[in-house]
Amino acid sequence: MNRRITVLKGGTSAEREVSLVSGAACAAALREVGYDVNEVDVTGDVGALLRALSTPPPDAVFNALHGRWGEDGCVQGLLELLRLPYTHSGVMASALAMNKQMTKHLVAAHGVISPEGIVVRREDLIKGEPMVPPYVVKPLKEGSSVGVRIVLEGDNRPVLDDADWTYGGDLLVERFIPGRELTVGVMGERALAVTEIKPREGFYDYEAKYTEERADHLVPAPLPKAITESAMSSARAAHRALGCRGVSRSDFRYDDTQAKNGEAGELYFLEVNTQPGMTPLSLVPEQAAHLGMSFSELCKWMVENAACDS
Repeated sequence: MNRRITVLKGGTSAEREVSLVSGAACAAALREVGYDVNEVDVTGDVGALLRALSTPPPDAVFNALHGRWGEDGCVQGLLELLRLPYTHSGVMASALAMNKQMTKHLVAAHGVISPEGIVVRREDLIKGEPMVPPYVVKPLKEGSSVGVRIVLEGDNRPVLDDADWTYGGDLLVERFIPGRELTVGVMGERALAVTEIKPREGFYDYEAKYTEERADHLVPAPLPKAITESAMSSARAAHRALGCRGVSRSDFRYDDTQAKNGEAGELYFLEVNTQPGMTPLSLVPEQAAHLGMSFSELCKWMVENAACDS
């Protein structure tokens, strides 16, 4: 084999540390199955990145970057210009999925239901309540639950403290959905499985996602058959609606709190992650393993399906 693969990791977003772990794990897995791997710690120096991608150029790029610049279509555009095949989604799908409200509009056309939400400016949110609590405040263009806050009825603290907010001027405010946290990985056109995520305290925030023993993952999730089928078909629909390729992951809330007389409850789509985490705690590798695919086999499949859109 000995194909040359460059793994991009790190980056300059709030998810840099997670990306470094993801990239190192993927590089090790690719070496294990015979690839010649070069790891590149991406910084704000575009010239250095161009040199790393051209001396010599790799046969494919494994994009393990997370968050802004690495997941929003920017680095994908650079790789398109260089004509280097890369893993995960292309420019348009990456940009669309990074904007949570745009994603909600697009998937709604395919019959996928999301919580009611509005986009507000940071300065307006600081002035007062944008909707009746409980609701969720999240950055419009971040991942890994970075900056997410749940506002409950009777909370005395400010909705947003301008001094510690560094995630942009536009925010998405959504009705809070009680119940259970679900996620579905999609690989190509195949939905892998439904995982239920059970934080041991609080909600599934950034710390819970990347700290051992902060959450339990149940694969497959113990759900009514109708909810399992709906989650998997909705994840496939979202993947297609955005034009994703490779691997993506869709997140959901399942409200079973009011279900009675054998009813299944309501499933709500939240967002698509076009570059799911690839750390030892990550959800898509767990789902692949549940189906009998090792981490190295998953990484190999991603590299073998790397492409340019143009």
